[in-house]
Amino acid sequence: MTWSRFKAHHYPNADLGVALDISRIPFPDDFLTGMEPTMQRAFSDLVKLEGGAIANPDENRMVGHYWLRAPHLAPAPDIAEQITSTLAAIKAFTAKVHAGEIAGPKGKFRHLLVIGIGGSALGPQLVSHALGQPRKDRLSVTFFDNTDPDGMDYVLGGLRRQLAKTLVLVISKSGGTAETRNGMLEAIAAFQTEKLDHRQHFVAITGAGSKLDQTATAESWLAKFPMWDWVGGRTSELSAVGLLPAALQGIDIQAMLDGAAAMDDVTRYPVTAQNPAALMALMWYFASEGRGAKDLVVLPYKDRLLLFSRYLQQLVMESIGKEFDLSGRVVNQGLSVYGNKGSTDQHAYVQQLREGVNNFFVTFIEVLKDRDAKTSLEVDPGVTSGDYLQGFLLGTREALTEKNRHSITLTIPDVSPRTLGMLVALYERAVGLYASLVGINAYHQPGVEAGKKAAGGVITLKRKITAALKAAGGASFTAEKLALELGAVEETELVFKILEHLAANKSSGVRKRARHPWFESQYRISA
Repeated sequence: MTWSRFKAHHYPNADLGVALDISRIPFPDDFLTGMEPTMQRAFSDLVKLEGGAIANPDENRMVGHYWLRAPHLAPAPDIAEQITSTLAAIKAFTAKVHAGEIAGPKGKFRHLLVIGIGGSALGPQLVSHALGQPRKDRLSVTFFDNTDPDGMDYVLGGLRRQLAKTLVLVISKSGGTAETRNGMLEAIAAFQTEKLDHRQHFVAITGAGSKLDQTATAESWLAKFPMWDWVGGRTSELSAVGLLPAALQGIDIQAMLDGAAAMDDVTRYPVTAQNPAALMALMWYFASEGRGAKDLVVLPYKDRLLLFSRYLQQLVMESIGKEFDLSGRVVNQGLSVYGNKGSTDQHAYVQQLREGVNNFFVTFIEVLKDRDAKTSLEVDPGVTSGDYLQGFLLGTREALTEKNRHSITLTIPDVSPRTLGMLVALYERAVGLYASLVGINAYHQPGVEAGKKAAGGVITLKRKITAALKAAGGASFTAEKLALELGAVEETELVFKILEHLAANKSSGVRKRARHPWFESQYRISA
């Protein structure tokens, strides 16, 4: 790497306080010029999306997350009004909660339980962790983000004897997502155990007319906020999904929106060399050979951005991981994302990054501001902990470059609501541009639906197994015998796995008698 190459390929934006260095991706001198026609088509595609074009033919819906921070760009006045009125409602509801005008039976709400999964949890979790101030937060925030009973018990254990002062957000567009529905039912049961009326604590964020909407209306929950079909889960952080929990925690959501809007303005500019999202998308394209040949490792050198790689996993992988391109050809596109944080990772997998298989490229995220305090302890003469953190970032980047490992460096001024809003917008647009470059639809997810359908089949089989064992009057079955009895011979492995799970949980009533070989083990329900 040379100073002249750095000067040529370092993009700083003084107004945003953001810089992007692509000089350590070894694209040839004519790469950007050669990609310009394709990049211009990608710009055009995003202009059409922001103008209200149908982005997801499978569901005949638009994709309008960009309008959330610029309602005036919405293609219809009613959409703009929905955005502005919802934001006003979020701010008004939050003010009443903070003032104690909306409260629990024992006074002001002090805790917030968010129930959601995927985009309904990852964005809020990122923002909560990145921007929270434990001693200053208006409400402390916890999450149910899975259908793991032990995980929910762990969260509820932390809220022991605090449910009377806990507000609950249930987030699901359809209201039928199994993990969220299960979390809601578990939370309701916990409130009932404490002899509390959950209706005085629960708020719904959902689609109009959904199952959750109907439940919240029928039970007169505290409030409802909308999810719109033109906002996908992975791009919903700046809708009510992310704004309401952040506002309740005490985070400046207007600054997040303003930061995203500022980044949107810059990344709409159809001049590649002056558009950080376009430059990022092109680096992904070059580094992964336009087909996901290498993984994207995200290394933020900031503890508060620990969850950023998890957030990007959904945003990038659910958007880019597609079997077919727009013309229907099988392409099996993807861009795998993983990461944790620096300098922790230097004591973990950076060893492989430097000396192992060269199947990745890195995005280093550099945060210039070390801490909020006016002074910082010198751990060595004239040197702070933050100086060491930067040293590890720059040193690791150099060590990787020495071994022909390629990297991008994204520099941001701080971790603040405005900056986090800018990060969300930057990566949302980079994903959209990259999808156009490789010719896929970033805004549908048939693989996710296939997984939900398969899970439903497992639950149906579980019910058949339980019914058969109950009807057998205490008789024992091997997995093979029971599969044959059910006419499910081709699913014998599933039958075995379900039986093992049932036998491990006493509440099921299923008992196992172990045998050798293991597949001769028998299962029964006592008569």
